[in-house]
Amino acid sequence: MNKEQTIEQLKTIVKPYIQNQEAFDVLTEDTDFINDLKINSANLVDVILDIEEKFDIIIDNVSMERMVNVKSAMDIIETKLSEK
Repeated sequence: MNKEQTIEQLKTIVKPYIQNQEAFDVLTEDTDFINDLKINSANLVDVILDIEEKFDIIIDNVSMERMVNVKSAMDIIETKLSEK
């Protein structure tokens, strides 16, 4: 899976939780889930659960704490998929 495909899948996952449509429309690797998209911390847990389900991976607590933006989410997904 390439970077663009991963970003598109992440956009699909986070879309129901965003509070800032403008930031979502210009989403990049540097987009921060909380500060830019205004996803609250409770919904961020839902995003992580959705990512686990979509990619069939398990995200440990350490990785969860690092998953603050699109790039870190992509790195974690890539790492977990390579461990399979």
